[in-house]
Amino acid sequence: MFEYIKGNIIEVGIDYLVLENNGIGYRVNTSKASAIDIGQDYQDKTIYTHLNVREDDISLYGFTSKDEIDMFRLLQTVSKIGPKVALGVLSTMTTLDIKLAIVNDDAVSLSKSPGVGKKTAERIILELKDKIHIDKNISAQNKLPLEMSFNSDNSEDEVTEALMSLGYTKSEVLGALSKVNDFEKSTEELIKLTLRELSK
Repeated sequence: MFEYIKGNIIEVGIDYLVLENNGIGYRVNTSKASAIDIGQDYQDKTIYTHLNVREDDISLYGFTSKDEIDMFRLLQTVSKIGPKVALGVLSTMTTLDIKLAIVNDDAVSLSKSPGVGKKTAERIILELKDKIHIDKNISAQNKLPLEMSFNSDNSEDEVTEALMSLGYTKSEVLGALSKVNDFEKSTEELIKLTLRELSK
C-alpha cells in the first residue's frame, strides 16, 4: 500500500521508530540496523515501508534502505515465516550476512536469530537459495551494506554513540561494552555483542 513515507523522525527505540508526516505520527517496527542508521539526524527521512494486515492486527514495518525491505519481503516468502521473524533476522544479521549464509548453507548463523531454529534456518536456505545471487568470495567484513558500515577507528566511541541513539545511557553501554572486551572485532560486531549483553 505504501512504498515509502517521508517525514521527520520523532522517536527511535530499539525496534521501532515514530515517523511524522502531515501531522500524523506513524509507529513503525524496524530493525536495529535501520535504527542505528538514522543516527542523530531526525529530519526529512525516507522510510521504506511494508503494511502487514491480519484479522486481529495492522502493523507497519519500515527500513532506511531498499536492500533491507527487499530482504524483509523475501524472507516472508519462506513458508511459516511472518514479519516478526523476518524482522528478528534483520536485527541479528546484515542483509549481506543473510545472503552469504544462504548461499553457503550456513544454517548455524541463521539459527542465531530469534524465532529461527535449525529446521527454519534450513528451510530459509532451501527456499531462497535459487533467489540469491552473490559472489561466494565476497567477505561480509570488507563489503558491509551502507546501513551497517562504520569507520573502524574509535570503535568504542562509535558503539557508544550508536547505542545511546537507541535510548541506552552511556553508563549502560560502557558497562556492557566492558564485558565484551574484544576490540579486534569490527564496530558492527561490537554493536551486536554489546546489544546482546544489554538484553540479558
